[in-house]
Amino acid sequence: MTIFGLFGASHLDQYLTTSLTVPGSSSAAANEILNEKFNENSEGTFTVMYKYKQASAQQIASFKASVAQAARVIPGSEVTNDKAFAGNLYSNIGTPFDLKEAATYTKALRKELNAQGLIGALVTGPPAIESDVVPILSSDLRKGQMIAVALATVLLVATLGFSWAVLIPLLFGLATISTTLGIIYLLAQKFLMVLYVPNIVELIGLGLAIDYSLLMVHRYRREQTQNQDPIAQTMKTAGRTAVISGITVALGLATILLVPVPFVRSIGLACLILPTVSILAAITLQPVLLSMFAATPRVGFKGVLEYSFDRLTNIAIAKPRKVLALTLIALSILMSALVWFQITPSSLSAIPANLESSQAINTVTDKVGVGVITPNEIVIDLGTHAGSPDIAEIRFEFAKKLAANPEVFSVASGEKWPYIDASGQFLRIYVFGRHDLGSNETKQLVNQIRTTYIPNSGFPAGTKIYLGGAPAQGVDLLDAIKSSLPLIISLIVLITFFILLMTFRSILLAVKAIILDLVSIAASFAILVLIFKFGIGTYQLEQLEAWSLVLLFAILFGLSMDYEIFIVSRMREAWDRGASNEEVIREGMRNSGTVVTAAALIFITALTGLISGRFAGLQQLGIGLAAGVLIDATIIRGLLLPSAMVLLGKWNWWLPRQEKTPSRT
Repeated sequence: MTIFGLFGASHLDQYLTTSLTVPGSSSAAANEILNEKFNENSEGTFTVMYKYKQASAQQIASFKASVAQAARVIPGSEVTNDKAFAGNLYSNIGTPFDLKEAATYTKALRKELNAQGLIGALVTGPPAIESDVVPILSSDLRKGQMIAVALATVLLVATLGFSWAVLIPLLFGLATISTTLGIIYLLAQKFLMVLYVPNIVELIGLGLAIDYSLLMVHRYRREQTQNQDPIAQTMKTAGRTAVISGITVALGLATILLVPVPFVRSIGLACLILPTVSILAAITLQPVLLSMFAATPRVGFKGVLEYSFDRLTNIAIAKPRKVLALTLIALSILMSALVWFQITPSSLSAIPANLESSQAINTVTDKVGVGVITPNEIVIDLGTHAGSPDIAEIRFEFAKKLAANPEVFSVASGEKWPYIDASGQFLRIYVFGRHDLGSNETKQLVNQIRTTYIPNSGFPAGTKIYLGGAPAQGVDLLDAIKSSLPLIISLIVLITFFILLMTFRSILLAVKAIILDLVSIAASFAILVLIFKFGIGTYQLEQLEAWSLVLLFAILFGLSMDYEIFIVSRMREAWDRGASNEEVIREGMRNSGTVVTAAALIFITALTGLISGRFAGLQQLGIGLAAGVLIDATIIRGLLLPSAMVLLGKWNWWLPRQEKTPSRT
């Protein structure tokens, strides 16, 4: 399966896309009509920008004719709109293809524009961006893989010493990731899969797989000195904990499938497969690897990360109220940055500046605003009113009202193709905004068109009007995510609560773990807002991409719970042996706290491949996960967890209707 996975991974790119379609939405209905009646897909529309100097009207007409001629290299394409403004010609070329297929014509279009004498013409739009970013994503992934594996190996040596045991987590990670990609390759034959899937699966998967494997290796080494059958005992303890942790992560990620957006669902499905495969590998492959490598004596020095948490634990135990209060105050100050929190469906401006599609966007933005690349498209189904003599006047007046909006750069409509379909039943009006599709101004324009302009359009009763195009699609995506979030969060919390309740056999520990998890996630979101708002080593953006935040919440919730389960499960073992509450805390922190911190650091190193990449959404996911994991493994588990457990005392282990336990302090 690992070999097949490696084959699948090498052929996966051809099946990946970045479509933001929201099934059942108004924008989806509009886009379907555009595809069927106008032979055009909004996600398959190119924008050509050509800069000229002091051209006459005749020369500008010649430029437009050259663009139309060049567009013929794309079967079924049509120049749907062209404008000459401030020394620049902007032409939109509609195609009948979806995003992925349209992207394959990018190179041919650019070559033909040069052949037509339009030297220096820049091609952008969703298909061109797709074509340009695929090689960059692949390059980022290769670089990220090398960085992640190198840093993870260094930290594994620091944790396990110079030993063959270092190979166990790396081999475990290779098998898990490749098998996951093999399954995704098969699913991609039938289901939409997003362009970012390989980067997310390979880099997050590496950290997750190494975490599970490392925690089991660490437990095995301790069992070697205390048990005649260390592998069996390791599987009963750390193996069981890894399975429970994996199930918690998997079930949390499964809730993402409730988001009615294929783009988001595909990432959720890919990430759901990852912990599922990790669970299977933990109970099948890991014992084999332990028997082959883990018993080999260590060479050199003890891992530098095998230090005690005694100092932190002593502080938490000695002054629990002060530690709890000061830590919560510090985190609250950090979380105040959430007042700047804003989201966007996507950010066209946050792509590498050296790409031709990006250069065109930046040029357009400087001149007229990026909205010219992603216009709103109003689709009007006249029904039985087709052919009415009053329609032309009504359409003209409607377009005038739209053009008067200060957020509108221009409106394009007419009485011939491509504004009217062959049957005369369907009309199309382009509304070009001045801002990016993710900006608040664009969202407001979409809402104004839908709630104010369309209801007062003046068309006869029975006329159906839809708003399509990328801006409307983006608003529909955000609405779909927002509407499903309450259910997703509720399910994640409830599922996690019941798993923790069964694992810890304690109500308060389960509730406390969820509260600490939410604090950790809120803190990571706050850090993300600060970093991108001020452009600290990243793009400077006011909004964060919605899909990355949904995924960040689900993954981080599961990971934070992983660390909680590994530490508190060890505490539960000590409590069941009859240890006091203080002894329980010390044992859990001493035996599991260090390796959890090591696992967290290794996971963060795997994320450097996302953080060092050149795409905002992946950067946001990587930075958010790294910040959340770091805060969780240090401040949350190192200070808040022990101090809270000291204050709760014997109530840590309270569960109604259970047999009364001996009194311990």
